[in-house]
Parts: sequence; structure tokens; C-alpha cells
Amino acid sequence: MSTLSESTGRWLVAAAATVLIVAGCSSDGTDDEAGPAGGSATSTTAAVGDLATSQPGTSALPTTTTAAPDSDSFGLAVAVTGPGDGAFANAALQDLDQLGYTEAEFFFTGEGRSYVGADLGPDGVWDVEIDGQAAYTTRMIVRRPADPADFSGVVVVEWLNVSAGFDGDPDWGYLHPELTREGHAYVGVSAQKTGVDALVEQEDGRYADLVHPGDEYSYDIFTQAGVVARGPGDAVDTDVLDGLEPTHVIGAGESQSAFRMTTYANAVHPRAPEVFDGLFIHSRGANAAPLDADGSMLADAGGATIRTDLDIPVFTFQTETDVSPSLGSAAARQPDTELLRLWEVAGTSHADAYLLEKVYGLTAGSDFGALLNCDAPVNAGPHFEVISAAFHHLVAWVVDGTAPPEAPRIDTTDDDPAEVVRDADGLATGGIRTPAVDVPTAVLSGEGQTGGGFCGLFGTTFPFDQAELARRYGTPAEYVAAVTESAESAAAAGHLLDSEVVSIIETARTVEF
Repeated sequence: MSTLSESTGRWLVAAAATVLIVAGCSSDGTDDEAGPAGGSATSTTAAVGDLATSQPGTSALPTTTTAAPDSDSFGLAVAVTGPGDGAFANAALQDLDQLGYTEAEFFFTGEGRSYVGADLGPDGVWDVEIDGQAAYTTRMIVRRPADPADFSGVVVVEWLNVSAGFDGDPDWGYLHPELTREGHAYVGVSAQKTGVDALVEQEDGRYADLVHPGDEYSYDIFTQAGVVARGPGDAVDTDVLDGLEPTHVIGAGESQSAFRMTTYANAVHPRAPEVFDGLFIHSRGANAAPLDADGSMLADAGGATIRTDLDIPVFTFQTETDVSPSLGSAAARQPDTELLRLWEVAGTSHADAYLLEKVYGLTAGSDFGALLNCDAPVNAGPHFEVISAAFHHLVAWVVDGTAPPEAPRIDTTDDDPAEVVRDADGLATGGIRTPAVDVPTAVLSGEGQTGGGFCGLFGTTFPFDQAELARRYGTPAEYVAAVTESAESAAAAGHLLDSEVVSIIETARTVEF
């Protein structure tokens, strides 16, 4: 058991020991009141699918009683309570005031459905039926522009990751520069039992009323969160966005949550196509998460592709680690289509130095490997730089139909599992190219890391010494010129945004040899 004020320390320990996609927890301080509201709060009710008119309520979370729908109906009511005062778990580590953003926590409660299906094969065409129904109460974090004039109309709903044993928001971490400069709103959802149970265990009692019936219900909980995130509409008054009017909602998930987003795309979205306008699947493996709480991975033998009959854009973003035998996503590769896109980025790893330093505030610098009990420096590749472009393109795809550029796949062998092909330096060949791998100052890899915990997912960085840099590039000015040419080429291909090009060139100017 821990308090909110203690949970930041718990997070830092977990980050050092087991980070995969770990969450920071609260701001300083605690809140003695159960529920999201330390003071007054409001409760509203939305309906999933038929979007029944919401009604104002009291600060207590109401109990929703709804007849079980037939398999094609999404008419269950969802009650929303909040926002409230006081510290809450997963408060943003960034200075939101400086970014022009604000955040709040809401509880939502309802009846979640579980699903069952047969013939869940590698093509991803998974027809499922409702199998059960159970009550839940969980929470969401809302981050939005403080000035309504800055809102883009786009809401990103992240399936919070629980690989560390409690909620984490890695997609917010990697994407917050792009989200905040574009004015997108963000909703982080505690969709899984592990995350909710960890919240309930906190001693201050803030989350004592949360209840999760099991991960078989997580998919429908995520659907219902998406409905709430859509905000006010023709017959809805669940205003978690405080008056902002969404035009498009995108679902997202990274790592373990990406496995679940794969299952969501293949099995659940076709049952609730009105909820999400696009999906972002970030760093998945070959297979997909089970529909039940205790089942094995779906399509375990040969990987699961994304079904090709979906009616919304789906963007899959993969690192070297994901493609490699570590996660084996090469087995689930598929051609790009009018509504499917796959990017694989050379020189990147599943988790990396950016995640640790820029997202979670660790300050070990190049000694992150030692901090995590890994045997080598962790990967410092262009994960953040390229994912910013990927998500930028997904938003355009969803909003106005402008499809993202395609990208070459990372070169792999014909082995089973496929191995990443590397050049004489050890850099991956193929895939999306950036200055990090075409004008390198280090050998960046998504593989090769050893040590305890999740070290294998953090990749490696082996810097060149100054003599090697001089041998390769002659002078710092020539190096900067080569970086500039490579970065501009990547931008012309659509794989980097101009803002990241500027940053890459500025960083190159600091390299001395």
C-alpha cells in the first residue's frame, strides 16, 4: 500500500529496475477524499451508441442499471464524476501551464461487456459476440488546451500501459510535443485491472471506489471511454473537455497496450465503428492480446495482421526491437492499403533514453544502462523524432483523408524468426532512414542489450570516438552539412517534421571532434 505522495518514489524505483513503459505518478501531496473530487463534483450520464441525454447528478458516483443489449447494440449508460481537486496518479511531468494546457481526472462507471469468438486466425477478421457483462468504475485523465481557441478538434485516447504493474502513459510521453503544438486534447484511460488495482491499493483512499471486473471487459471499457471523450453532442452532456467540441477521436496504445489495440481493431471496432475515427498501434509484437483474462495470445503460431476491411485509418509504428526476434512483428507484416500504414524505423528501440530522460525525468545521462542494471548504454535513436511525423500524418489522414507516405521495411533475413540485417558497423539496413543511422555518431541498435528486468527492450548505443568521427566526416562543418542533407531528405519523404529537422541540425552543431 502506498500514498500518492509516496508513489512518485515508487515510480522512480520501478523505472530504474523494470521500466518498459513506466508511469510517473502524482504531483506532490495527497487528497483525503475518495473519488476524483476533493471538493464539489458533478456527475453526468452518457450512453454508448444511442448516446442518451445526460443528466446532472451529485458528487457520488451513481449506480447505472441497464438491461443487457443484444449483440449489435451499444446502448449502455456511462456515469461520469469529476473533475476534482488534489493530486492524482499519473499527473503530467511536463509543465502544462507553459504548454498552454490543463489536466483533470474523472471517474466513470458503467457496465462493461466481454467478448468471445471462434476462428481468430492470422487474417485478423475476428467476428465476436458479447459473452458477459459486469459493473466497473475506473478513471480517465484529460489534458486539453487551456484556451478553447487553441483546440484542434482532435482527441487522442490512450490505453494506459500496465507493464510496470501500474498505469503508464508512454504515448503521451513520446507524442506530447506534437499533441500540444497542434492543440490536440488527450485522454488517458485506466482500462486494465492491473492499473485499477494498483490505484485502489493507495492508502489515501482516493481510489477506494474503483472496481475492475477483469481484463476481458477492458475492450468495452475502452470503447465507453471513447464515447465519453467525444464530448457534448446532439444528446450527450458528459463534458470532460469543458466545452471543447471534438470533431475526431483517435485511439492509441503502446507495447502491451498495442497488443490490445490490435485485438481492438480486429474484434471490437467493427462492433462500435462510431467511436474511434482512427487507431494508432505503437510497438506491437507479432500476435494480439487475448479476449479473456487468462487466455493465450491470439494467432500465436504465425502472427496476426490487421484486418483489411476496416472503415478507419490504422497506423502501426514499429521499432527495430519490435521487428527483431525480441517481439517478432516481422511475422505480422502486411502491405500498406488505403487505410493501413506500417512504418519501421532503423536505429530505434522499444524503449529508449528519450523515454527515460525527456518523459520520466531521470537524469543519469549516458549512464542510463547502469541505472537500469543493463550492461550497455541504452538506445538513443530517433524514436521520438519519427513518431512525431507518424502521428502528424495519422491526424491528417483521419481529418481530411490525406494518406501518410509509405516507408520501406527494415531489412530482415528469411529465418524463422526473422533477424534484422545489419551493415558492417552494426546498423540496421532498410527501414526509415534518418541522420542517426545515415550520418551516425554511434552504433544504434534495438537489440543487443543484456542485464536484468526489461533491459532487452532498451537497445544499445555505442558512440564513436573523436578519431572515428574525424575519419568519417573530416570536420564538424562537413558533418553538419551531411546531417542537414540527410534530415532534409527524410523530411522530403515525410518521415520527419520540420520542427524535428531544426532540432536535429542544432544538435549536430554541438558535436565536437
